[in-house]
Amino acid sequence: MSEEHEHEGHEEHDHEHHDHTHSHGDISGTKVFWVALFNLIITLTEFIGGIISGSLALVSDAAHNLSDTASIVLSYIGIKISAKEKTEKKSFGYKRAEIIIAFINSSTLIAICIYLLFEAYHRFLNPEEINGNLMITIAVIGLIANLLSVFLLEKDSHGSMNIKAAYLHMLGDTLSSVGVVIGGVAIKFWGMTWLDPVITVFVSIYIIYESWKIVKRTVDILMQSSADLDYDAIKKDIEAIEGVNNIHHVHTWYSNERTIYFEAHVSLCDIMISQTKPILEKIDHILTEKYGVSHITIQFEDDQSCPGKNNMFNK
Repeated sequence: MSEEHEHEGHEEHDHEHHDHTHSHGDISGTKVFWVALFNLIITLTEFIGGIISGSLALVSDAAHNLSDTASIVLSYIGIKISAKEKTEKKSFGYKRAEIIIAFINSSTLIAICIYLLFEAYHRFLNPEEINGNLMITIAVIGLIANLLSVFLLEKDSHGSMNIKAAYLHMLGDTLSSVGVVIGGVAIKFWGMTWLDPVITVFVSIYIIYESWKIVKRTVDILMQSSADLDYDAIKKDIEAIEGVNNIHHVHTWYSNERTIYFEAHVSLCDIMISQTKPILEKIDHILTEKYGVSHITIQFEDDQSCPGKNNMFNK
């Protein structure tokens, strides 16, 4: 008769060592307030200055910063939602709130940049006179505020795609402001008005490239794509444990960008259920300590014939 044992977990232990959802990428309400305030100031200043000076680059910066203000506020909301405790109905918790918001932020930014590329194309065809002095002044104000925002978010961006998406908004606007300042100087002294749409094109392409990577990553997580693990090494390590015949029916996924779920069937040679505990502890140790898995579900199967190794993904 076959015997099955299901182990869900050691979840509390795993969270202590591997689930860093709240230790990285957290951001304070104070930072959110100041970044949002800086961006509101930039948005109003650049929009008005862009209309008066005739600079598309300034208007595009204003549009960026308007989306940035929404981005950072939404990022903060996402972090607060993801920190909510699990419930009976939401047994996996709310961690994917950050992933959803990162997807929305990045997708929105790509759409804005595509629009700006079209606007830059029209500006190439129909150049407009630009007030270089005003363009430089407004761009410098925007650059200073953007640099402050980037400084506030840089540390938090390393641990969260959500914050990274907002950080990229700020970084893109900082680069854009640098370009606008340079463009303003060139327009003022050499009349190079064509630099205005050129700056917009380069900055937009850069932001699209960076944002697309976040979109792809968030879609992978939301679609429960397999975690980035060395499955051949895992198979070798677990099957090297004394008493283990093979591991199969392996499924892994992320609940957010850092929390990995792992479930599998493990076939054992004929032993008593009470003897599976040491094997389970070894498997748990390998997966958590060596591969950074956060949640583990193992189902043991008694295989008296002890056949050869199977493909771990066979169903």
